[in-house]
Amino acid sequence: MAHQPASAVPQPGAKPGGSAAAAPVRRPRRNVYAALDLGTNNCRLLIARPAEQGFVIVDAFSRIVRLGEGLAASGRLSDAAMDRAVSALSVCADKLCRRNVSLVRSVATEACRRAANGAAFVDRVQRETGIMLEVISAEQEARLAVLGCHALLEPGEGPALIFDIGGGSTELILIEQRAFGPHVIDWFSVPWGVVSLTESEPHDLPTRDDRLAAYARMRARLAEAFAGFIPVLQRHAHPALRLLGTSGTVTTLASLHLDLPSYDRRAVDGLIVPAESMRAISTRLSAMSIAERATLACIGNERADLVVAGCAILDAILDIWPAERLGVADRGIREGILRSLMARDGHSW
Repeated sequence: MAHQPASAVPQPGAKPGGSAAAAPVRRPRRNVYAALDLGTNNCRLLIARPAEQGFVIVDAFSRIVRLGEGLAASGRLSDAAMDRAVSALSVCADKLCRRNVSLVRSVATEACRRAANGAAFVDRVQRETGIMLEVISAEQEARLAVLGCHALLEPGEGPALIFDIGGGSTELILIEQRAFGPHVIDWFSVPWGVVSLTESEPHDLPTRDDRLAAYARMRARLAEAFAGFIPVLQRHAHPALRLLGTSGTVTTLASLHLDLPSYDRRAVDGLIVPAESMRAISTRLSAMSIAERATLACIGNERADLVVAGCAILDAILDIWPAERLGVADRGIREGILRSLMARDGHSW
């Protein structure tokens, strides 16, 4: 049976092609939920049960698939990239079945939004894995990220900026905290993420000076892209700027800040880091070759070629929202999906 989007799950008591049964049927309480996020770079799955303070993770999966590899040049998802993604999604489908998940929402983001063959890929995924991907808009992506990570914002007054650096896009979301939760004042999305920016502005160059020049060009691209949002930020700026980031970029840089021998989510999720420390790490990485970055703990071969683009995006964000500290979140869209699904079933925290 296909793994359907949450909005399409059949309701108990309904007759196929007909009306609901006459006798009332009590809706069963769902207690296993899943959120799947297929991004431009990663495929991630979380399976969880509701708990008093949120939810408890039952199972999880993450794999770098680089679905958007080559998309900037061709406008299409490549066969190799789609094969990698389908392979990862097959693992997810198996986990969904084995864990008896009762409600799942599976979303795809920028790569599927932009690709000419994105719809055909979604059809292939359903045929081969049973997973029904929902291609969400940039605004939906931004709001889910906020829902998933806003609890980690530092206490304070005035609006705060949350950002999500993805593989194919970056979202900036200006919010204010209210009694019932975060209120989105405005949001902005640019088609630059770690994959799309790396492919458009190669950084794998032979000399340090060449690499620094490429990094400057990356930052210039982002400065131009973010320019349209600056008037909004200026209208809502507060003396004590608060900033929270959710992405592999900020968790990787936070790991380097802590000098961790290997990645530790417990040490990173919720960490507050001086912005200048993050800038210094970005500057250091931008001067290194891929081979040099690959030797660093928490980067390795999988992130060595993409992390510099993330650094450039982060630097550009700090240029337009110069907060003294940066909050780090190892949570985002998947957690936002889980919270929204559980809230739909009456769970609240």
